Amino acid sequence: MSRVTVMPMGIELEVRKGESVAEAAWRLGYIWPTLCWGQADCVVCFTKIVGGEVCAQPMEEVESDAIRFKMPPRLRTDRTVRLACQLKVTGDDLVVEKRGVRLVEQEDNNMISEADESVDESERERS
Repeated sequence: MSRVTVMPMGIELEVRKGESVAEAAWRLGYIWPTLCWGQADCVVCFTKIVGGEVCAQPMEEVESDAIRFKMPPRLRTDRTVRLACQLKVTGDDLVVEKRGVRLVEQEDNNMISEADESVDESERERS
């Protein structure tokens, strides 16, 4: 596994081999802004690499096409701008910046972990 730090919150993600940064965030119970859920279509998940760029795997065609054709002109030529739904990593030192990444709350959707369910169960027993 590789480790990615997401700023400005300082969130640390453990990213599995072959998994994108956004997929790792979703698996770990974080909201990563998106509309297309990993299809490289909405480009809402874009992030900026601010450290450890050598740990980022090179961009594949689907990602470069999405950036070239769908991103605002000022971001198209910035080589540190990547789509988190496509960004895969190979080391532990990648640092990206993305605002809006946060832990899922119960009100957000149905993403409740087993730990949350056991807490709910123990609270019911006390009632």
